Amino acid sequence: MLYTTTTPAAKRAAFRAELATGALLRLPGAFNPLSARLIQDKGFDGVYISGAVIAADLGLPDIGLTTLTEVAQRAKQISRMTDLPTLVDADTGFGEPMNVARTVQELEDAGVAGLHIEDQVNPKRCGHLDGKAVVGLETATKRIRAAVDARRDPNLLIMARTDIRAIDGLAAAIDRAKALVDAGADAIFPEAMEDLAEFEAVRAAVEVPILANMTEFGKSRLFTTDELAGVGVNVVIYPVSLLRIAMGAAERGLETITREGSLTSEVAGMQTRARLYELLDYEGYTAFDTSVFTFPIPAHPSEGAE
Repeated sequence: MLYTTTTPAAKRAAFRAELATGALLRLPGAFNPLSARLIQDKGFDGVYISGAVIAADLGLPDIGLTTLTEVAQRAKQISRMTDLPTLVDADTGFGEPMNVARTVQELEDAGVAGLHIEDQVNPKRCGHLDGKAVVGLETATKRIRAAVDARRDPNLLIMARTDIRAIDGLAAAIDRAKALVDAGADAIFPEAMEDLAEFEAVRAAVEVPILANMTEFGKSRLFTTDELAGVGVNVVIYPVSLLRIAMGAAERGLETITREGSLTSEVAGMQTRARLYELLDYEGYTAFDTSVFTFPIPAHPSEGAE
């Protein structure tokens, strides 16, 4: 009820322990707190909070227009509704080393289990678009050192993302990944790898966990979890997938109203009221205060008025 009873510290410790097993952890991207609860209900290992999704939710492109305040607020809203660890996209840290330090502490206070800082220049852009630019090695490592020094809970995972593969090739990505680990990164996010062999090469080059970004319409093929586990990937994220699915369904629904005059033909594919109330834990609120919730949950299809 209300919020998760699992503390941020406990979630961070659990995330570290799961990463230490070497198993592949699956983190779908939540586009709101309710979708995070659904991700947990379906048995996933964690929740990803995408900067691209936060931007899109605000009607903005993913080019560094969102603020630390907006990202921290959404990270807190999502993290407090799930027992799962949350990993948040912190872009470039919203500035240079001092800004990165503040970013880490704000997101730590928001209850996340981990965050990643990238090496793009500002304004940044989606990692699977062309025209990216990255900062020099000195600036990239300073960001990671600042992030590591700023955290107060040693279990907060500081992941370094590098976008250099699309600019200077795989060898440069491996060299940078090694330097970022030397700077203190707990894990590496090599963005826009082109095939499984490239993930395997990064895996062989560093001793920390690595992450694969399985975003649709991107540079990488959508590898299966078995394929990724087979080359030693430790975390896979599906950052924008649920938003794309939801927005696709919303668009089809609006078109159905225009075409047919009602949503009758779409009802079978909708989440029922009973299922929504189950995710929201209406019965938990009943146990807390029977004056709040005193009505039976109707069953589909005759669920009654809102």
